[in-house]
Amino acid sequence: MVTACQPKADAPSDKKSENVSSSQQQKNLSPYIESKSIVLTPKQSQSCDEAGCTRYDFQTVQTNHAWINQYFLDRIQKIEPLAFENVKNATAETVDEKQLNESSIVVRYVGQNQNLATFELLTYSYSAGAAHGMYHKEYVNFDLKNKKRIALQDLIASGSEAKLIEALYQNNMTWLDAHSVEQAKLQLSDNFYYGANGIIFVYPLYELASYAEGMSELNLPYVLVKDLIKPEYLPNLPQYAER
Repeated sequence: MVTACQPKADAPSDKKSENVSSSQQQKNLSPYIESKSIVLTPKQSQSCDEAGCTRYDFQTVQTNHAWINQYFLDRIQKIEPLAFENVKNATAETVDEKQLNESSIVVRYVGQNQNLATFELLTYSYSAGAAHGMYHKEYVNFDLKNKKRIALQDLIASGSEAKLIEALYQNNMTWLDAHSVEQAKLQLSDNFYYGANGIIFVYPLYELASYAEGMSELNLPYVLVKDLIKPEYLPNLPQYAER
């Protein structure tokens, strides 16, 4: 009996494993942010209550993450609920411009580092006849992977608060001494953002300095907080070889 060699079956294609690998890589990629500024039109352009009449001006962000969009819409509605009431206030239409208070809220996208995204919520209010208005910048940091805002208590490694305050004071000692701020009185601000070289803690007007100096910012370099901040809430930093 004559037999012929049968051709060997082709080796399984690597395409399937390549597709699995590609799919896994996609899962490991950080969600990205696309953001643009948009005008948010309230139901009432101005309204009146016992405190007087107020004119509104709102801007927010429209991102590719619906939960972020909703977060800021909810925040603005909570800050100025009268602007979103259905019932129109007739008095507001006839009030003199000079007697109008002003309320402005602007949300803007600051930046992203992997799963960490930062936005700024700027509020400004002016009471008619006042010498000047008051503003406040609040930085909102999101954990994109877990779809939540990062609070100060989320940031700090267990038992590290005192060491963080000491590091913050030591790194900003010259400025703090000039403003008569002692280490014992310094607290970590729950208002912070990720800077190019460190975490920036932001303090309200008048808390550390005068109105004319604006909101105070204290920088804490990333190299000083490696073991004090939870690693998942630190930007991806270059690793330098020890010499």
